[in-house]
Amino acid sequence: MTGTAHGVQPFVIDIAPQVIEDLQDRLRRTRWPADFGNDDWSYGVEGGYLRDLVAYWADGYDWYAQQEAMNRHAHYRTEIDGVPLHFLREPGKGPNPVPLILTHGWPWTFWDYRDLIGPLSDPGAFGGNPADAFEVIVPSLPGFGFSTPLRKTGLNFWTTADLWQTLMTQVLGFPRYAAQGGDWGAMVTTQLGHKYADSLIGIQVSAPMVLSAFSSDRPFALLDGQLEGMPAEMAAHAIAVERRIASHVTTHLLDPQTLAYAMHDSPTGMLAWLLERLRAWSDCNGDVESRFSRDDILTRATLYWVTESFGTTVRYYAEAGRHRWQPSHDRQPMVEAPSGISLFRKDGAALFGDAMVPIYNLHHLADHPAGGHFAAAEEPHTLVEDIRATFRTLR
Repeated sequence: MTGTAHGVQPFVIDIAPQVIEDLQDRLRRTRWPADFGNDDWSYGVEGGYLRDLVAYWADGYDWYAQQEAMNRHAHYRTEIDGVPLHFLREPGKGPNPVPLILTHGWPWTFWDYRDLIGPLSDPGAFGGNPADAFEVIVPSLPGFGFSTPLRKTGLNFWTTADLWQTLMTQVLGFPRYAAQGGDWGAMVTTQLGHKYADSLIGIQVSAPMVLSAFSSDRPFALLDGQLEGMPAEMAAHAIAVERRIASHVTTHLLDPQTLAYAMHDSPTGMLAWLLERLRAWSDCNGDVESRFSRDDILTRATLYWVTESFGTTVRYYAEAGRHRWQPSHDRQPMVEAPSGISLFRKDGAALFGDAMVPIYNLHHLADHPAGGHFAAAEEPHTLVEDIRATFRTLR
């Protein structure tokens, strides 16, 4: 591995037993609020389901089995411009593996990509063509997971793209590379395709994103100015989507630190905040475990808890609003790198997806009736095929 000047060091995930024991103790001592008239989750997370899940987290869930699975891959840590960064690296097995960086979102973690790592890096072992192999790099966003502790302000999606360019070209030594992402990761990846097109073999996103989305005076007003003239049926759908996402966007943009005090003290409260999003944004029809197993849900929550990262993950929103994106050029299409786009129609973010496609130098478009906001976790096999199809003729 090149880039030793950046202090790249092998990293093993090894959470101290007392951290897990403290977590379990806090879970058992949860002070529960009353919940009533909420069987349909219309007031928020339903208490009965959450109680059962917390009981399993405290006395049934095995963090160490999940930690062992993560450690079957090689992990590294480095620091770029004062920002601690963690990444997983899986070498490709094929005649010409393409370096590919996969970027997650919120409330994702790097481990959302777990089911893509093997098929992308070693397609021959998963029924694919070895010619489609990638060398897979999966970082944790700044302030997320093991890219901590973050003690620097100003980190958002477009500054992350600058970090990824340094990581891939200078630290890891790839002259050109491919990039893929979802949620915040789609915005990071889109920015890479906009600003660093010459370094990109191409990009692929699981939902198209507008880079100026948080660059208004009221970034929390998600439908500001968009409903006028919209067909009634589309407007009703847009309002329903906004209801599912507005509370977290507004709070994360305006009061991330205030929220962090509660979430760093109560694992039950933090789990509820994450769980609400998993249920509301996935293609689960109200049954969150139809898309995420209990262990999947709790591994995500445990990663947020043991790394004490919740506060810096939600500041990622505030920094997007405070440090507005500015275009690097005015050429068209805005994203010049060859682009693959997946439209998962059960993802609320896909509401205006068709209108966003023209900002990309479209190379491959895939439209899927199933799958929600967490494409890498919900529809991993579909996303693998979309990634392979995007880059097959760009290699």
